[in-house]
Amino acid sequence: MTQHHAPCGAECVPQFPGGVIFQQDGAPSHYSNIVREFLDTTLPQRWIGRGAVMAWPPRSPDITPLDFYLWGYVKQHVYSERINDINHLKQRIKDVIQIVTPDVLTRVWEELGYRLDVCRATNGAHIELR
Repeated sequence: MTQHHAPCGAECVPQFPGGVIFQQDGAPSHYSNIVREFLDTTLPQRWIGRGAVMAWPPRSPDITPLDFYLWGYVKQHVYSERINDINHLKQRIKDVIQIVTPDVLTRVWEELGYRLDVCRATNGAHIELR
């Protein structure tokens, strides 16, 4: 039996400052009508992704900071201790996000600059960075 869950209410949406655009990935569960309608209602003209009014630009995990850095950082720290249940997992994720410091974010932007330099130097050819 398949379960369908409606997206959470406004309490689950961060209060983004003006000018910030929410980036939605193209995972099938995130592409459902109910999710896109929710995003259109709560973040009108402020989200990009498959099915969004705003264009979804081509992307590469090698130049997307969430892909090349944040998810790995969070996963490494979350699972540095044994997870007991879903509530513990949720709390660990919140705790890890809280320890991301401005210095860490500065290093991410420096790494992004390097990755963009490599893309420019190779005229956008396929690259894989580690």
